[in-house]
Amino acid sequence: MFLGAHMSIAGGLHMAFVHIGKVKGTALQLFTRNQRQWKVPPLTDYDIALFGEAWRQWGAYPIAAHDSYLINLASDKDEQSRRSIMGFAEELRRISALKIPYLVTHPGSHLGQGVDAGIERYAANLDKAIEDSGTTHELVLLETTAGQGTNLGSTFEELAAIIALSRHQDRLGVCYDTCHTFAAGYDIRTPEAYAATFDAFDATIGLERLKFFHLNDTKHALNSHKDRHEHIGQGGIGLDGFRNLMQDPRFADIPKTLETPKEKDLKDDMRNLKILRDLAQ
Repeated sequence: MFLGAHMSIAGGLHMAFVHIGKVKGTALQLFTRNQRQWKVPPLTDYDIALFGEAWRQWGAYPIAAHDSYLINLASDKDEQSRRSIMGFAEELRRISALKIPYLVTHPGSHLGQGVDAGIERYAANLDKAIEDSGTTHELVLLETTAGQGTNLGSTFEELAAIIALSRHQDRLGVCYDTCHTFAAGYDIRTPEAYAATFDAFDATIGLERLKFFHLNDTKHALNSHKDRHEHIGQGGIGLDGFRNLMQDPRFADIPKTLETPKEKDLKDDMRNLKILRDLAQ
């Protein structure tokens, strides 16, 4: 079972391994740079070597990076679109240099231009970014979203449409966020609802594309379309929903990371991870 959390890179990329080690995690998500700035500092050979050595010492466990929140490949605004393509291409080059296999990304916002137009723009700009990056095999994981505002990706059909339009379908997978999908109307609280949700995912996208999970409870109700993460078992999904997921043998080897609220002492992560491990038994 690969289970961990998103960790800070304050003090250097390698510090994420110090933090994940403290909570005894066996899966990790991180940003490879400051996610709230367009300017991206270059990776030095020293940065790459230090990261690789820290990873080796932690163990042969899976890692995903998450891209910058500024990137919107579905934007109809020329400047934002241009910067997003350049920014996403650079994100791919960075994970390639660091040997990280997955880049998790939100599928953008159509900004009032409509879902269909947004999906077409997103797929076209995503393809251009992949091609401009010069990378060859790292996977882009489209993250399920809550459907706030004009955000794309809150239905399995929207994710499937992006994949279908792409010229690089072999490089696309999905990251399933439990808070976001629940907020978007996909229930997992009972065995019956859980089965229906993942049957729908399989029929629409295919379970073989599901490569990563974000495990977050939610402060809001089913179908609220509000993205507010909560500690495991303390929100709308509850312990039963996470038990259904943690005991599903199909996903036993799929990496799962927390994105729940926490302080610097990481005690919240430790508590949430213990709950998830106990539910898996």
